[in-house]
Amino acid sequence: MSNQVIDQGVAVREQEQFDIAAVDRWIKQKRSDITGQPEVTQFPGGASNWTYRLEYTNADLILRRPPAGTKAKSAHNMQREHDLQLMLKPHFDKVPTMFGYCSDTSLIGSDFYVMERIVGIVPRKNLPRGVAMPAEQVRELCTNMLDQLIALHKVDYVHAGLDALGKGEGYIERQVEGWCGRYEKARTWNVPSGKKIMRWLRANKPQHERLCLTHNDFRFDNLVLNPDDPTEILAVLDWELATIGDPLVELGNLLAYWVQADDDRVAKATRRQPTHLEGMLTRDEVIAYYCDKMDLQDVDMAFYQVFGLFRLSVIAQQIYYRYYHKQTRNPAFKNFWFVVHYLHRRCRRLMKQKQG
Repeated sequence: MSNQVIDQGVAVREQEQFDIAAVDRWIKQKRSDITGQPEVTQFPGGASNWTYRLEYTNADLILRRPPAGTKAKSAHNMQREHDLQLMLKPHFDKVPTMFGYCSDTSLIGSDFYVMERIVGIVPRKNLPRGVAMPAEQVRELCTNMLDQLIALHKVDYVHAGLDALGKGEGYIERQVEGWCGRYEKARTWNVPSGKKIMRWLRANKPQHERLCLTHNDFRFDNLVLNPDDPTEILAVLDWELATIGDPLVELGNLLAYWVQADDDRVAKATRRQPTHLEGMLTRDEVIAYYCDKMDLQDVDMAFYQVFGLFRLSVIAQQIYYRYYHKQTRNPAFKNFWFVVHYLHRRCRRLMKQKQG
């Protein structure tokens, strides 16, 4: 398939450049067989950690680092992200191969880690031009994606040595309180108070929670697809938020981003994944498929869907808060207050259906 459909980097943004020579020396100290000088590009996606490609004569690598000026290491913990993938790889093969972690902040002003690049398609808002998939293939891609989420949720995280990632029981309680607190801190005058939704979430927390390894940002744009067979998933990327959490909370978070073909105009305007394509499962079908494969009976997804939409509204509001207070001037964020209203309306609709 044409290289045009393969995810490529672009020129490094001037304010996000780093000391290439220092990184090159570090890489060659670890692998003396790597030759030549790297051609460095940057992947434009990702609002959190910065991601670069280092293309050598005989090696193709990815470097991940936190943004410049990061204060809280816990928010951009490179060692955690590196070590998690290193330990998970034997149990979940859709993780990139790690090259190494560097704790020496004198090299580029922060710690960083390097992994091998996986060549493929990253399905963002739309599939790349040149990738035409009939409905049958789209459905296969969709179920393959869900199968990978299910496989991740079935990983024996204790056996993998990853049990220290989480805080144990009380995950849902911590999530509800954490996101309610974030909304209250980020609220501006032109968005809803959210009090009714927050009260509902606190009153309707499930009595039983399950714990498993969760990715916490499982979406199509964090997948790499095989260019020769776009239904095949080669890798799952961006493990920054992974933790030991509740799988149904993760499913609810996934569904919050899931814009289907028959959704309204506002939902379609916010779409960031190709979930509208003919052949994609609807949200209800996603729930049915997941629960069947996980052997879950009589699951009431109302709480998880409301929480997922509310969480997404908090993320949108946090971004708008930065725009409102002129901490960013990106015009794309100007109308995020309206998105918050819309997501809260969807929350209230689901809450009403639950009561009915």
